Amino acid sequence: MPEEMNLTGQMENTEPSPRRFGIGAAAVTAALVALGGINAYLLTQNSALRREVSTLKQSTQSEIAALQERASQQEAAMRQSMESLHVQVQATEGVAASAAERARASAQKHADKLAQRLSDMQKQQSSEIANRLTEIKQENASNADRVTGLATDVGSVKTDVASTKSTLEQTISELKSVRGDLGVQSGLIATNAKELAALRELGERNYYEFTLKKSKSPQKIAGVALLLKKADPKRNRYSVDLIADDRKVEKKDKYTNEPVQFYVNGTRAPLEIVVNQVNKDEVLGYLAMPKVQSARR
Repeated sequence: MPEEMNLTGQMENTEPSPRRFGIGAAAVTAALVALGGINAYLLTQNSALRREVSTLKQSTQSEIAALQERASQQEAAMRQSMESLHVQVQATEGVAASAAERARASAQKHADKLAQRLSDMQKQQSSEIANRLTEIKQENASNADRVTGLATDVGSVKTDVASTKSTLEQTISELKSVRGDLGVQSGLIATNAKELAALRELGERNYYEFTLKKSKSPQKIAGVALLLKKADPKRNRYSVDLIADDRKVEKKDKYTNEPVQFYVNGTRAPLEIVVNQVNKDEVLGYLAMPKVQSARR
C-alpha cells in the first residue's frame, strides 16, 4: 500500500478502505442510472418531438397545398372574371361607339334641319321685307296723293269756312232784337234752327232746346221747371207756368217768337223762353240763359 506524508511529517497509509470504496461505487452506479434515465427521457422526448414535427410538417404541407389550391382557384376565377370583364368592356365600347355614331348622325340631321329652317325663314323674311317695301312705296305714293288731296280739301275747307262765316254774319245781321214781356230789351231772337246755331256761334248765352208737352207734371230744363197749360196752334199762342227758386210765375197767352222773360236768384239779366212753334198740346222752342251770372241790384 502506498503511503503518504501528512502535514506533521508522519507517514500515512493512503489505500482506500473497503467502506469508502463501496460508497463511491454506489454513487457512480446511481449517477449512471440517472444518466441512463435522462438519456431514456431525452430519447422519448426526442421521439415525441420528431413525431410532432412530422405531424406539423404534414399539416403545414397540407395547408400549403390547400392554400395553393385556393390560390390557383382564385387565380382561375380572377382570370375568368378578367376575361369576362374584357368581353364586357369590348361590348360596351361597341355599344358606346354605336351610340356615339347614332348621336352624331342625329345631331347632324338636327343641324341640317335647323339650317334648312333658318334658310327658309331668311327667304321668307326677305320676301316679307320686299313685299313690305313695296307696300311702303305704294303707301308713300298714296300718302302723296292724299297730301295733295288734303291740300285741295284744306283750300276747299278754307273756302267753306269763309263762306260759312259770311253766311253766319249774314244770318246774324238778319236776326232781330226785341223787347221781352218784362219790357227788358232782349238779345237777338232765333226763329229757326239755323238762326239758333248762329246764336250759339256767338257764344254770348247758353241755349237749351226743348219740346214741351201738355201734362200734369212740369218738365225741367236747365234747372227751370216748365208746365204747359194751353197750346193754340191757330193763333200761335200758348200759356205756361215757370217754376224757379220755389216760385211759380204764370205766363198767359204768349205768342211765338216772343221773348218770355223771368229772373232767378243770382242773375242780373233775365232768362228768356222763346217758343218758335205751337202745335196741338205741345210747343217747341228754346231757353236762353246768360253765361255770366251776377246778382241783381
